[in-house]
Amino acid sequence: MVRRPLGNHHDGPDTLLVTSDTTQTESVTAETENDTEQLRELITRARVVLWDFDGPICRLFAGHKAERVAIDLVDWLEGRGLHGLLTEGERQSLDPHVVLRAVDRRHPGSDLVAELEERLTQEELRATSSAMPTAYADPLIRTWTAVGSRLAIATNNSPRVVRAYLESRGLLSCFSPHIYGRTQDLHQLKPDPHCLNRGLRAMGAAPSAALMIGDTPSDLTAANSAGVPFLGYARNARKEKLLREAGATVVVDSLWAVLRSVRAAQA
Repeated sequence: MVRRPLGNHHDGPDTLLVTSDTTQTESVTAETENDTEQLRELITRARVVLWDFDGPICRLFAGHKAERVAIDLVDWLEGRGLHGLLTEGERQSLDPHVVLRAVDRRHPGSDLVAELEERLTQEELRATSSAMPTAYADPLIRTWTAVGSRLAIATNNSPRVVRAYLESRGLLSCFSPHIYGRTQDLHQLKPDPHCLNRGLRAMGAAPSAALMIGDTPSDLTAANSAGVPFLGYARNARKEKLLREAGATVVVDSLWAVLRSVRAAQA
């Protein structure tokens, strides 16, 4: 079944590839219309939009690689004689959050965890200067704000980092003060729904009246646990596959599709 993906950047209707199979073309048209309708329903119901940060809003480590940060955190631990604190899989994960969580599981609430978390925060702050904005994220954020929707951030990144990035893009006022990120209680990182629930409580919003935009299965799990409808953003086929396998039913490959639907809802 061949169709133009929902997120392609064009103003006209989705364009189908012509085949000799009329039944196939009709099926493709129905599927495209169903995808569009599902997206429209999510957007129409949402009064509050909870955004993951790294992915839907920007690629935080586009120029300051997360893999390098993870390696540096592992090297720092080993320099302190803590080589045995991590399993081989954790050392090789190339994900700084995996390293941080592993240390927290073994020494929860310790000075070691606090220092490691601060080192990660500093690396994230350095990354903001080379972060790559997600296509159409900025106008979508401004449009949703302009039509009266309330926005919040629900992320595993440091809230200091989120504020620094949003301020650099002139977007901080669209979210502030509703930025809910990593705290010293690392067991509450997503897939735990803690940051989503904080946002919902602070904004006085029912889960059914909210929408979570995320790009990972942990975002989906957190949204499901909080009872919040989920919209997946997948910038490549690998991420879409992971989201679909986790159970996401509405996934876009570009925020242009979302922006177009928000504008259409106001027409």
